[in-house]
Amino acid sequence: MKSNIEELLEVENRLKHENGRRMYERYQAIRLYLMGKSIQEITIILKRADKTIRTYINTYKEHGLDGLTMKFSTGKPPRLTAEQQAQLKQTIIDNLPHEVGFPTKFNWTLEIISLYIKREFGHDYSIRGVSKMMHRLELSYTKPTYTLEAADEEKQKDFVENTFPEVKKIDNGEISHILFEDESMIRDYQALQYTWFAKGKQRIIKTTGKHRGVKLLATVNYVTGEVVWQEEEQYTAVEFLAFLRKVTAAYPTGNIVMILDNARIHHAKLLEPFLKEMGGRLKFIFLPPYSPQLNVVEGLWKWLKSDVINNVFYHKVEEIRINIRAFMKNIMQDPVKIIDRLCVRMESNAIWENL
Repeated sequence: MKSNIEELLEVENRLKHENGRRMYERYQAIRLYLMGKSIQEITIILKRADKTIRTYINTYKEHGLDGLTMKFSTGKPPRLTAEQQAQLKQTIIDNLPHEVGFPTKFNWTLEIISLYIKREFGHDYSIRGVSKMMHRLELSYTKPTYTLEAADEEKQKDFVENTFPEVKKIDNGEISHILFEDESMIRDYQALQYTWFAKGKQRIIKTTGKHRGVKLLATVNYVTGEVVWQEEEQYTAVEFLAFLRKVTAAYPTGNIVMILDNARIHHAKLLEPFLKEMGGRLKFIFLPPYSPQLNVVEGLWKWLKSDVINNVFYHKVEEIRINIRAFMKNIMQDPVKIIDRLCVRMESNAIWENL
């Protein structure tokens, strides 16, 4: 029989490799139990009912860690077999409703899933029952995101698995600063997003219908979280060159790698004398075409728009500038927060994990 310490090491190892939310919670409960936490303390930490935690612990005592899997569940057996549940999940992931016999339906809803289950497997499920099953199958009701059709997945994969890791390896040797760079147009009204408001009503955002804004350039230091940014009236090689001078002045010593997209201004001949003047201290690494999700600065733009642009209409461009400056000043007071939100989150993003 394993000792308490051996069992604790085993459960911690399983936690490292467990992707399922429910099993992770069960292992976590046992880990806390083995560490001497009381059931009451565990219920507070995991925010689960006392009965649930007791069930986990009693199952563990009787069957060990392997007993925490669903095969020892005391609940009702599912009406769908494991194979049928797997088929259902894969159908939802791989197909749209109209592709499996529901004309003009392009989004999976609980009602359509219920109809699919009835048609394919002959079981009636309530909307609530379908919702519970979706959670058990680790599916969630989420908003889709766009990707650029022209993107080359092989090149993206090569950047994630080879190019960027190689850059990080020489961070403490030949390279002193790893910077991501990008540009963005911040308009006077950018987008609408969900917000709390009176029930049954909508917040009204007034607008003139015009599209004015501020053009920005920025770099994010992947290691330190430092942000260097600049406002411009337009995007040309002249403005980009001026920004490069600002960036290199911010990093007066050490070699710099700047990771950026393939915009025309980034390849302009106007830059060549400056790059020669730098004597190799500044090197560009270009992202694969159509890969904005691989650029840390894209996260900065989303953060900025979410905080000060979305759901707001600015009557004057100067009002946008004031709030942008306040936003930049505020976030740069806590570089660790920038690293956690932009750099760490980028590499833990599913886009990186799935490449």
